[in-house]
Amino acid sequence: MSKKRPSRLEDHAGYWLRCLSNLVSRGFAARLEGHGVSVPQWVVLRCLYDGEGVSLNELAATVGVDNGALSRMMERLAQKGLIVRDADPADRRAVRLRLSEAGRALVPILAREADRNNEAFFGGLSGEDRAKLVATAREILERNGWRGVALD
Repeated sequence: MSKKRPSRLEDHAGYWLRCLSNLVSRGFAARLEGHGVSVPQWVVLRCLYDGEGVSLNELAATVGVDNGALSRMMERLAQKGLIVRDADPADRRAVRLRLSEAGRALVPILAREADRNNEAFFGGLSGEDRAKLVATAREILERNGWRGVALD
């Protein structure tokens, strides 16, 4: 009885997607470093830009992390002056999170860095190929139950 050799690492689409993801993410992290923000912090700031006055629970559900990890990140962002925690008028024990003026001004700057990073890595693709890549990735993610925002 002959043994079949296991598949090679390079035979797996997941391997190549992970390599690409790591490369793109490292490039973006380097761009954000000059602004004193990490990639996960950028994701949270961008979510708050669209959804001001959200609870920690709501934001945690959106970005797909536990409340403890998100709470620690919120503390760091508050120390940097990028977010504000307001008392929730409906529940004195709860807080609502929103961007500070500095945070609101920073998000468009960081979004331009995201656009530049996207162009640096995917600019060689035609618009049609880029759209197909995004559509295929989304289809695979949705088919496998993924919801929300990728925090890391």
